[in-house]
Amino acid sequence: MAVTQVIRSEWTKIRSVASTVWTLSVAVVVTVALGMLISALSKHEFDRMSARERLAFDPTFISFAGMSLGQLAMIVFGVLVVSNEYSTGMIRTSLAAVPQRGTFLFGKIAVATVLALAVGLATSFVTFFVGQAMLGDLKASINDPGVLRAVIGGGLYMALIAMFSMGVAAMLRSPMLSLGVLMPFFFLISNILGNVDATKKVGRFLPDQAGSTIMQVVPPVDDDTPYGPWGGLGILVLWVIAALAGGYVLLRKRDA
Repeated sequence: MAVTQVIRSEWTKIRSVASTVWTLSVAVVVTVALGMLISALSKHEFDRMSARERLAFDPTFISFAGMSLGQLAMIVFGVLVVSNEYSTGMIRTSLAAVPQRGTFLFGKIAVATVLALAVGLATSFVTFFVGQAMLGDLKASINDPGVLRAVIGGGLYMALIAMFSMGVAAMLRSPMLSLGVLMPFFFLISNILGNVDATKKVGRFLPDQAGSTIMQVVPPVDDDTPYGPWGGLGILVLWVIAALAGGYVLLRKRDA
């Protein structure tokens, strides 16, 4: 089957499954709503901040506070796109129709990535402008140095997190097992490693911590991170490549 036919087929599958549509909708709503709330609270608390906290005040990054929960929905989206067919048994039919497993996986991930990127970029821009409106006179402008990079980077970050989840789901095949690994990884293990002095240097190379630096415009005070915003995004890309490569290798070796 031609690649274009596979892509068309995968697009039909994604848009016909309500759960994938809902997860993307939740990603938008949660990210924008939480970003708006945190931005409003930050404006209210600004006068009470210490001089050190004001030096590190980053209005752009504050508006992206909702990404921490919005990425949860992107993780679910990535997992469902790949592993839904395993849970229903439709994977056998799909692989019978597309015996070239690399083409099958490429088509699925390509369609889902384009959709995740479009939603991620739209969410990032809306979140930024709504958040800056809440910050009032503390706001940043899209024309300020580094801001446009951070806003576009927010959309790239969400899409890459979805892709990483697709790779993990391709390796594990089970929706429950994939979510059971990814949720603690991002929301427990990463936070612990990133906030404990003994493990901070390890935590900063995890996909979410490295990738999120692309959304920072004002670096934290006394920041000793050994990479910049694009370097952090590059680390996330390496995690994505590793996950997708693992998924491809195991898909070729295992029975459906």
